[in-house]
Amino acid sequence: VMRRNPFGMDICCRKGSRSPLQELYNPTQVSLSNTAILHQIRRDQVTDTCRANSVSSRKRRVLTPNDLKHLVVDEDHEMIYCYVPKVACTNWKRVMMVLTGRGKYSDPMEIPANEAHVSSNLKTLNQYSIPEINHRLKNYMKFLFVREPFERLVSAYRNKFTQKYNTSFHKRYGTKIVRRQRKNATQEALRKGDDVKFEEFVAYLIDPHTQREEPFNEHWQTVYSLCHPCHIHYDLIGKYETLEEDSNYILQLAGVGTYLRFPTYAKSTRTTDEMTTEFFQNISSEHQTQLYEVYKLDFLMFNYSVPSYLKLE
Repeated sequence: VMRRNPFGMDICCRKGSRSPLQELYNPTQVSLSNTAILHQIRRDQVTDTCRANSVSSRKRRVLTPNDLKHLVVDEDHEMIYCYVPKVACTNWKRVMMVLTGRGKYSDPMEIPANEAHVSSNLKTLNQYSIPEINHRLKNYMKFLFVREPFERLVSAYRNKFTQKYNTSFHKRYGTKIVRRQRKNATQEALRKGDDVKFEEFVAYLIDPHTQREEPFNEHWQTVYSLCHPCHIHYDLIGKYETLEEDSNYILQLAGVGTYLRFPTYAKSTRTTDEMTTEFFQNISSEHQTQLYEVYKLDFLMFNYSVPSYLKLE
């Protein structure tokens, strides 16, 4: 649908124009086709890993609506985004609110962070009927963003267990971790759970009891379990390491790249590779090995090499 505006420019609406999926697999611009090759390599890596690990990733099970609660749907631009906490998900949710808000928002950074996480502000795939879900999985462009697994884990630990304001996490998980992992814990530590050490957090994650008790919290759950890349074919896999380029490429495919840019932000508090190395210095090689096993599929699937600081057994 083309309509003239007063300035004599053609404004193209989504309906009738090419969808992001068409633009990705059949690009009209040379600049888009070069990047398309990189994303093809990333897709192949996921496919190969799923195939090679089909036993450990259990034979194709049928996904339930509950498995789809991380998949945010943008009807207007025919896109689905699976959000992974600690991988720029606040900013991507803000961008999705701009894309789906029908003009209600224009600048992602004007949306308060807490508002981006209000579930009613975005529609997720589990809210649709089975035929509607299947239609969208088949016809919409699906993307997610990933990050080096241990860097993401340290980022989650720093955010949830070292910030005084995260009292709900301290109560919900901190007290449990202290009770289970700390010998001679004080009554105050058992009550507050606000001084969890990284070593205790790791011990909690690799404890078989933890895994049996309940699924991991989404902030440290594997991408493999949050987004189901062996069951859902993602068209684009963005990386935290190339966040801006990958994000703006997606916005270009959606046809909004001229007026919507992915927000850049200060990198001062970001968890870095050096920081992650420090956190792992006090983790025994036995625990490092067990932890690597927990996140191994994420490492393999998204092409992250085994960190040089690890002392695997």
